[in-house]
Amino acid sequence: MNRNIYQFVAALASGVVFGFGLSVSGMLNPVRVRGFLDVFGAWDPSLAFVLGGAVVVTFLGVHIMKRMKRPAFDKSFHVPTNRRIDGPLVVGSALFGLGWGIGGFCPGPAVASLSVGLPQTLLFVIAMLVGMTLYDRVWSRRT
Repeated sequence: MNRNIYQFVAALASGVVFGFGLSVSGMLNPVRVRGFLDVFGAWDPSLAFVLGGAVVVTFLGVHIMKRMKRPAFDKSFHVPTNRRIDGPLVVGSALFGLGWGIGGFCPGPAVASLSVGLPQTLLFVIAMLVGMTLYDRVWSRRT
């Protein structure tokens, strides 16, 4: 088979497993996510275990990746090389956090939540795509 087909199947399988994990963990429920972020109110700590599990899986994945010469379905790994913390990174992180807190979604769960059919999910995804497009058309061209 062609390498592109392997890449597509691997990405599709990863996305299905990721989406299933988001659903099982409750990350598709914006009320639950906002409850987790409400540390000074009615805090719901259950998603801390989800985040902790994600950190463990990522930690193991990075260590496995470092021992590999190349990925299974590509010529090289595509990892960021810039390790600098600058203004755009801090502002982008703050905007991401605000969006997560207000909407109860981050990009992956928002797209997965479209399958639930809630109108606020569709509104969030549209706003997210508009923001991404705006960034791509305006700010990314400045660098």
